Amino acid sequence: MHSTLSAPAVDAKILLGHDLHSEVILYFIKCTGSSSDYVERQLTECLRYLYLVSKHRDRLSGLFLPVEQQIDEIWHYLILQTREYRTLCEERLPGGFFIEHRSCPYATYQQEPSREQLIEQSLRWLPLYRESFGPFDEGALPHWTMPRFLRDEMGLSLSDIAQLEDPEAA
Repeated sequence: MHSTLSAPAVDAKILLGHDLHSEVILYFIKCTGSSSDYVERQLTECLRYLYLVSKHRDRLSGLFLPVEQQIDEIWHYLILQTREYRTLCEERLPGGFFIEHRSCPYATYQQEPSREQLIEQSLRWLPLYRESFGPFDEGALPHWTMPRFLRDEMGLSLSDIAQLEDPEAA
């Protein structure tokens, strides 16, 4: 196994190849009406999500998605490109394994977690993201639910968010 992804950069063109990269960008521009720059950032954050799941399988597997629906839609699109998606997962991401979309049983997923569980699971992503890609910036916030909530609803600055630690590590 070799990893083409080096933190903090995520070069979507290298990870996906020029043709699939262009196809994804054009498809989501057409479907959403968003700008090329915005869709490019969505794709980057989707790949960052997959990178973290791949690198931290033991800590993140089975958790609820911490990203917005549109990032999940990009992930769906990538999964449908089965050959390229398998190559991405098994050869280009650090874990070297195929990342399945549903990593926990439906019955488990349908059980409503407690507020504390949701908070703990959501906060688990923050230090892992920071360690791999640097702190969240304004461009990442629209795509990740917890840091946006912490800034918009709780009044934390991006600097404050960057200081948060994994509750399990405490």
